[in-house]
Formats: sequence, C-alpha cells, structure tokens
Amino acid sequence: MKKARVLSMLSATALASMMVVALPTAAHAADPACDGKLTVNSCVGATSDGAPFSMMVPGNFNGTVYLYSHGYRPNVNVVAGIPGYGGYVVNNTPQPGPNATMIGYLLSQGYAVTGSGFTRQGWNADAGVATDVELIGAFKKQFPTTKHVVAWGESLGGFITQALAEKHPDLVDAVAPMCMASGTVEAELTMAGDFLWGVKTLFDPSIQGTNYAAGAAGYVQEMTDLGKFFTVLGKIQAGISSGAWPDTTSATGLALQKAGIPVRSAFLLLGLMSGIGTQSAHFDSISGPAGALKLAFPLAVSPALAILENGANAGALAILATQDVENQSGGVIFDNTKTDYAARIATESVVFNVALGGDDSIAGMLAALSPLNPGAPRVTGNPVAIAKMRTLLQHTGKINVPTITMVGVADPITPAGASQWVADKYAAQFAAEKAAASAAYKTAGSYVPPVKKLLSIWSTTPSTYTTFTAAGAPITSTPAAPGTNHCNFTTAQYQVVAKQLGSVATTGTMITGGTLNTLIRKAKNLSIDPMYHAPLLKFYNE
Repeated sequence: MKKARVLSMLSATALASMMVVALPTAAHAADPACDGKLTVNSCVGATSDGAPFSMMVPGNFNGTVYLYSHGYRPNVNVVAGIPGYGGYVVNNTPQPGPNATMIGYLLSQGYAVTGSGFTRQGWNADAGVATDVELIGAFKKQFPTTKHVVAWGESLGGFITQALAEKHPDLVDAVAPMCMASGTVEAELTMAGDFLWGVKTLFDPSIQGTNYAAGAAGYVQEMTDLGKFFTVLGKIQAGISSGAWPDTTSATGLALQKAGIPVRSAFLLLGLMSGIGTQSAHFDSISGPAGALKLAFPLAVSPALAILENGANAGALAILATQDVENQSGGVIFDNTKTDYAARIATESVVFNVALGGDDSIAGMLAALSPLNPGAPRVTGNPVAIAKMRTLLQHTGKINVPTITMVGVADPITPAGASQWVADKYAAQFAAEKAAASAAYKTAGSYVPPVKKLLSIWSTTPSTYTTFTAAGAPITSTPAAPGTNHCNFTTAQYQVVAKQLGSVATTGTMITGGTLNTLIRKAKNLSIDPMYHAPLLKFYNE
C-alpha cells in the first residue's frame, strides 16, 4: 500500500495518555542522539528491535507529539521498469509525518513529530505496533514534558494506528487511521487475489500468482509475475479500443472471444467480482467525449478503463504482498474454491449490464469462471498457512479513544469499505453504550449520554472530471482526481485531521458544529455526511 503513482494506463508505456506507561522490560530503545538545536531539536535512534526512528521537537514544544506510521513498502527490491515500484530498493528510513509540508506545519504550531521506519518492510503490522509502543516510551523519556500523544498513519500505517489504539488505548489520546488497510490482511489480499486470479485465468495462464517458492527462486517468480502482469494490462488496454484479446489469452478466454464477448467486458467482470471500483484517477464513470460517443463511452467503455487503472494497483499488491505473506505463513494463503463469483456481482450485473455485454454475455463469462470448468482451475489454499495468516494482527473494530478516519471514496488499494467496516462496528458499539447509559439511568436516576468518539471523513470525487482531446480520446496525463488513487490527500485535508487530533489532545473534545463544517468546506472535496455508506470489501459479505 505504498502511495504509488501506479500508472497512467492509456499512455504509450502502459505498462496516548498523560502518564508514562511502563513498557515491557525487554523492549527499551537506546537513548537517541539529538543535535540540540533550539529551533527544532532533531533526534535519531533505533528501538530494541532495530527499527530506526526520528524525533523532531520545536523550541516552543507544547507537550503534544504526533506519532506517524508509514504505509506499505515492499520487502524486496523491485526491478526497474515496473510501473509505480520499479527501481525501489528496500529501506527503513524513518518517516515522522505524511510529507515535509505537514511536518513543517506541525512544528510551526509547537507540536513535536516522531516516527520510525520499522524493523522490516512488507506486511509488518505486529512488528509495527510493538515498535510504536516502544517509540512512545522512548520519546517520553527523552522529552519528559510530553503531556499528550496522538497517533496517525496511512495505508498499512493506518492499520497499525488503529491496532495501536485497540491494544494500547492508555498510550494515546487520539488517533487518525487514514486510508487504512482492511481490518485483516486476508480481506485485503482476497480482493487483490481474486483480480489476479481472473487475469491469469483469462489472459495469461503463465502468471504464477500463488505458491511462490522461498528465497531467491520465489523472488524471481515474483518479479517475473510483475512484468507479465503489466505487459498483459498493456495488451488489454489496446484491446479495449481495438477489440483484440491478448496473444497470451488462455483457451477459456479464447472461447469467450469466439463467442463475441469484447475483452473490455471480460476485464470489467474481473474487476467487479473482486470489488475494484469503477471510478479511477481519470475516469469518473459519467463523462463522454463530444459527439457520437457522448453516451456510449460512459455506459460501455469507461467502467473497463477505470478497472484498468485501479486494477494495476490491485494486481501489483496481490503479487508483492501475497509472496510476502506466503513466506510468513508457510504456504498458499489465497483460496477461492468456494467463492461464488455470480453471487458477488448480483447487483453489478444489473447496473453494468450494457458494459458487460448483456445477460447472455454475463452468463457465458460466469460459466467460464465456474469451478465446473477445468479450464479455470481454482486455487486451493494451504489450511495450515491460512490458519497462521489469521494469527497475524487483526482489528476488532473497537473504538477506545477519539478516532478520525479519512479515505478517498475511490481509493483502489485500501477501498473506503475498510474504513466503513470500522464505522459499522462503532455504530453497534455506540448503540450498546447508549443502551447501557439508559439502563444506568433506571437504577441511578441520572442519564449520562456516551460521547461519540469516531469522525468519518470521506475524500470525495468531483461530480465529473474525465477530460478528452479534440479527437475524443480520454486524457490520462493530468493529476489524479481528488478522492481517487491511494492516500491522495492535499495539505489542507491533512490539516483538518491534524487540527482534530490537536483539539482532542489539548481539550479532550473533537471540533464539531459550524467550526468543523467550515474546516471541511475550506479543505474542499471532503464530506462528513453521516448518511454516506461505502460498500464493504467483498470478503465481508461472504
């Protein structure tokens, strides 16, 4: 879940508490080395597990520190040429904030910032929480005037932040898990794995996809898969306009092609059954070019192009994270032997009926992907490995401290449904707290209403944003639209979250009412509409 500018698919390349809490005796960081500057005192060090960290404390430190947890970084070097990740070299550079601008802003307001690079990359939530716990203790020891700790993070770092609040609410005063990964790695990798399985099954059966070998051999398989995946996406992209299926198409795919099913319809089906959104960085699902395609483009073509952009993220995640989690778990952790893809798209088959080619086309594609078809072999997971994967850190959804979530409604890597899952859990929790307060009133004679501890912020897309050349071709070289791409937030949007965290830390309450509405309005493309409900990941509906 690295914040990747994964690709512009239509281009030629296409490819906290106020008291110091005692920490476990075995987990103590060495004293950091600080430069002692009066304006901003910068410190570096490492926790007991070897995770490097940095601390930045302004001269006018107000007693509140922001602990940041960074997002997913691959645990292997990525060869050059892979969109979004190519040339990446594994590193655990400390990251005390989402970007330099926000770090500077917080320091200018008298807040301190801290963050680590964690001891390992990849899916590291268990280690990430342990590091954060130790880092809080190290910071308070170094700066004993610390009064409040707020934690925030993005993507996998958002997952770590939520888990920190669930497991150690006494260490933090408020948290902000932003664009957070789903509450379990299994849910996240089910979405990505379903999509990769579909691409392999129809368009390139030579893709490994699962059951990667250990060590160097597995690394070669992983990098080879990345190359094949993006190569076949380029061919599918070309086929969306030309109608041609990739030359690597499987026998199952060729049968669909012979039946007259467009490649764009088959590709769209893969995205829908996986839960990948049909709004993307450059495709709003509404706009069409002037002329004859004004209505036909959004109805029949745009959804597949959005899946193309969003699916690039999902497929890369499936390969990189699957190999990592398989190695941690000791075997195949994806299993779709019992997945009912027809049930998964019961609603979408109506909404996108035209783009999917109509009822007969949909029926034919689902039959081709049925477990009854030997040409579409399902993946059988390793029960022991799956059980071990499920021992990795998972969320309960419990809100223990004031919490602010923020996510793009069309985030392709950590869909808004992951944050919605937490919101749904909290709705039940808050209802139970109200019931308990009512019961207490009957016995004590006084009603003490529970205080809401969750604010859900949604980064929204403009009503329309797809643009076209004079010839009617969609333009994909422009920046991604708000609410799309992964953790695609502006400085103003980060500041809304930061101000909420600061308010809770210093006053114990969230900003509400007109003041909050003004912040939301000025930040632009944000919503706190309590009636909005993001679709959950497909995993949670089964």
